[in-house]
Amino acid sequence: MKKLIFVSLLMLGFYASNAQYVEPEKAEKDAIKRKASEIITYPTVKFDSVQTRAALTEGNGTITGVAFTRPKSTYGANNPPRKILAAKVTVRLFPVTPYFEDYYKLWKDKNLNNPKKNKYIFMEDKAIRLRLEAITNTSGEFTFPNMKPGKYYLWTSVDYSLNYNTKEYAGTGYTAYGNIDYYKQQAYSNGFNDFLEAFVEVKSDGKTVTVNLKN
Repeated sequence: MKKLIFVSLLMLGFYASNAQYVEPEKAEKDAIKRKASEIITYPTVKFDSVQTRAALTEGNGTITGVAFTRPKSTYGANNPPRKILAAKVTVRLFPVTPYFEDYYKLWKDKNLNNPKKNKYIFMEDKAIRLRLEAITNTSGEFTFPNMKPGKYYLWTSVDYSLNYNTKEYAGTGYTAYGNIDYYKQQAYSNGFNDFLEAFVEVKSDGKTVTVNLKN
């Protein structure tokens, strides 16, 4: 009898492992809720992969430049640099096709593209994949060789931090003349991420175009 009950429980466990629904963890539920609340917009212009591939075929031109940013939140910072070079970052290049122009117009519309309100503008996956990439050197310089005549969009981002000092309360001293509050200097840093972009046009085959990729 005991053996029969044991076998029955094993069978019950087997069937339970094939349940129709497995309750997700709370983090998964929250992620699903956030995704459901997102409003994602895609370009209305149809993506033409043949046109995009043709725009990326090799030519004899060159796009070269420097990627850098000028920090803006410098108030109170300790000796902030005037220029920060985007060293060892990936610069991405997209041909400016009708599809990309439609995407960029939507992306610049803050009523449609507003992450704070869960509104996003996306390109199709195949449109994202059809691009060129270059990696900058320590001076922020980059090059795209073998470019054919056409208009292109370049972007990258650069991370940096600025150092600050603040006064932190360290206690109160008591003297015959009254109380004295003491403070000490406390160092801290803030991190930033700047988005750098530029449009560039190679007007004729074999031409070299120089561009500053900045914010």
